[in-house]
Amino acid sequence: MFKTTTQRFYLIYSLRLPPHVGYTLISHVCVTPKQKTCTSCGFWSMDFVAGWFGGVAGLVVGHPFDTLKVRLQTDTAGKYRGAVQCFRHIVQSEGARALYKGMASPMVGMAAINAIVFGVQGSTMRWLSSGSSHSRSVHSFVAGATAGGVQSLICCPMELVKARLQVQGDSALRDHSRGSPNYTGPWDAVKKIYSAEGIRGLGKGMTITLWREVPAFGLYFGTYDLLCRQLVRNGGAVHDLPALWLCVAGGLSGVASWCITYPFDFIKSRIQTDGVHGPPQYMGIIDCCRKSYALGKLRIFFKGFNATLLRAFPVNGVTFTTVAIILRYFRRDEEGK
Repeated sequence: MFKTTTQRFYLIYSLRLPPHVGYTLISHVCVTPKQKTCTSCGFWSMDFVAGWFGGVAGLVVGHPFDTLKVRLQTDTAGKYRGAVQCFRHIVQSEGARALYKGMASPMVGMAAINAIVFGVQGSTMRWLSSGSSHSRSVHSFVAGATAGGVQSLICCPMELVKARLQVQGDSALRDHSRGSPNYTGPWDAVKKIYSAEGIRGLGKGMTITLWREVPAFGLYFGTYDLLCRQLVRNGGAVHDLPALWLCVAGGLSGVASWCITYPFDFIKSRIQTDGVHGPPQYMGIIDCCRKSYALGKLRIFFKGFNATLLRAFPVNGVTFTTVAIILRYFRRDEEGK
C-alpha cells in the first residue's frame, strides 16, 4: 500500500495531521539511532499515519481536561473552586460542547510540526549515538529537549489561539462593551490577534513556552524510554510490549513531565490570555510571577494541576498505545510482503 511517493504525499496532505501530543511521539517510537524510518514503507506513510491516529486519540480524550486546566489557570477572580465545580459550571452554562472549544486550532500546521520534530529528534538521536558513550535514556532526553525547543516555534502561536478560544465563554462573546474579542473560530482568532497586536501578538508567550517545552519533552522521552526498557524482557523490542504496558509507560511519562514543568504552563496560560477580558495586567514573565504569587503564594502556580494530571495519564497512555499498535500493524504488513 502507498507504494509511490505521490500516493504517500497525497495521503498525508489529505489527513491534515493534528495535535501536539501525537506529533512528537512518532519520532521517539519509530526511530532508532540506526534507522531513518521504521521500515521501507517510509517516513511519509507509516510514521505520519500512526502519528495522526495517535494524535486524534489523545486529542479526543484529553481536550476537555485541557479546557478545564486553562479555565482554572486563568481564573483571576476566584470563580472556580476546583476542577469538578469548573466542569459543572461549563456544562450547565455553556453546554458540553464548550469542553471542546479550541480543539480545531491544534490541527493547524501539524504536518510541518511532524516533519520538524521527526527530523530533529531522529537526527539528534543518531548524532548522539555515534559520538557519545552516554546511555540511550540520556540521548532520548537530549533529543526530546531539542525537538521540544524547535517545535515551540509553531506550538506557541497554536496554543495561544487555543487558549484564547477556551477562555471565551458566553459572557465574553456578548460583552462587546468591554472590548472582549469575539472569536468565531481559529482562523478568525488568528486574523483578529494579528490585526490588534501584529505578528508579535501571535508569538506572545514564546519565551515561557520554550522554558516549558525543552525540559518537558526531555523528561517525556527520557522517562518513556527508561520505563519501556525496564518492561521489555528477554531482549524483546519496545513496540512488541503489550498494549497495557505501553499505556502505563506513556501515561507515567506524561505525569512525570507535567509534575516538573506545570508552573511554566500556568504562567504561559496567564500571559497568552492576558487582556482577553479587559486591559493587560502583566508586563512580562517576572511581573506575572510576582502578581500571581501575591494573589495565592506558591499554591497558585499549581492551580488546575489536578485537572492536568487527570488528563496527562489517559492522554499520553492512549497516544503511545495507539501509535505503537498502528506501527505494529504496518510492520507485520511489510514483513508479509
